[in-house]
Amino acid sequence: MTQNCSWLHRGVAEIFPQPHVGDNDTESLEKRLLNSDRPLRIKLGIDPTGADIHFGHSIPVRKLRAFQDAGHTAVLIIGDFTARIGDPTGKSEVRRQLTEAQVAQNAQTYLDQVRPILDFDTPGRLEVRYNSEWLSRLDLGKTLELLSTMTVGQMLAKEGFAERYKQESPIFLHEFLYPLMQGYDSVAVEADVELGGTDQKFNIAVGRDIQRHFALKPQFGVLLPILIGTDGVQKMSKSLSNYVGLGEHPSQKYQKLQGVPDNLLPQYFELLTDLPLDSLPENPRHAQEFLAWEIVRQYHGEQVANEAKEAAKSGGKEGALPEFSLGAIPQFPVKLAYILGATGLCKSTAEGKRKIQEGGVRINGDKIADADLSFSTPDDLYDQVLQVGKKNFVRLVK
Repeated sequence: MTQNCSWLHRGVAEIFPQPHVGDNDTESLEKRLLNSDRPLRIKLGIDPTGADIHFGHSIPVRKLRAFQDAGHTAVLIIGDFTARIGDPTGKSEVRRQLTEAQVAQNAQTYLDQVRPILDFDTPGRLEVRYNSEWLSRLDLGKTLELLSTMTVGQMLAKEGFAERYKQESPIFLHEFLYPLMQGYDSVAVEADVELGGTDQKFNIAVGRDIQRHFALKPQFGVLLPILIGTDGVQKMSKSLSNYVGLGEHPSQKYQKLQGVPDNLLPQYFELLTDLPLDSLPENPRHAQEFLAWEIVRQYHGEQVANEAKEAAKSGGKEGALPEFSLGAIPQFPVKLAYILGATGLCKSTAEGKRKIQEGGVRINGDKIADADLSFSTPDDLYDQVLQVGKKNFVRLVK
């Protein structure tokens, strides 16, 4: 099907299984791509456990687009059923279970945010599936069959479970079902390849075992790196305030990305752009600006990228006042703390609320004391000047 697989390895941490020397029985993914007489089915599952997607989440979505561009079928699974449990991978305690309404709302925002990345228009290139379609129909007999494919020892070998068991932290039985349900997703959509972060190897391998159990050809696993956040230390996470969100205003994206630590620039460039790796400028400051401009251009176009660049420059000049378009605010009423996060004056809504409580926020020079202050219409905000601390200002415009 695909004549050239050079795109496959960009930004990939591992592809498994890989044939060993002298192993004539194990097929490589490259060979499957080259010899297949049909488009392969490439699975990516996203659990809508939150309202926003950041650039760390975008990495497997971008690889999914690369498979689309190579002529294969992307199968994007919205885990509306599994999200009610939450993936226990990497968690030191049981996750809070979400309601059906919360999951549905999050799922819609996820789709809106990945739309600029994936090809939604070419016939046969994308299937969007919800795993409640099949998981909600599993009866007790089928659930017992799934449980019989793994032992407790195998489950406890999973890193997160092993640590919690060692520390005598509770592990609930429904959490054991999560890898099995993710694996059953691969059966339901007949996946040839599953994409995921490096922390998903266990779950993807379980999918291979369950496919074998149901007499299907086991999928390949393609693992992508976990993106380090803008702090340069920990993985990108909204809770750590070191993230860049896909839904953020272009100027905010630009400002955050131009501050990426020097040592992370090659990784960000490889994982978040499609440009040749040798096109990254050697000068770190130029590289930061180029990275920020290119990523904003990808999502919003060249004109908006240029405007974001100019806004960042003017924000660094004495007497100049950067502007923030209220078109970035999704709906009203909206809290002031949210606006502080959306404009980049604060790292997050939580920090914005804290700054208000500390007396560090002003509107047109007037100190704000109400951390829950909200605005009901855009007219209440036009041409207002927000200030956080002594030096951080932004004017809100239409």
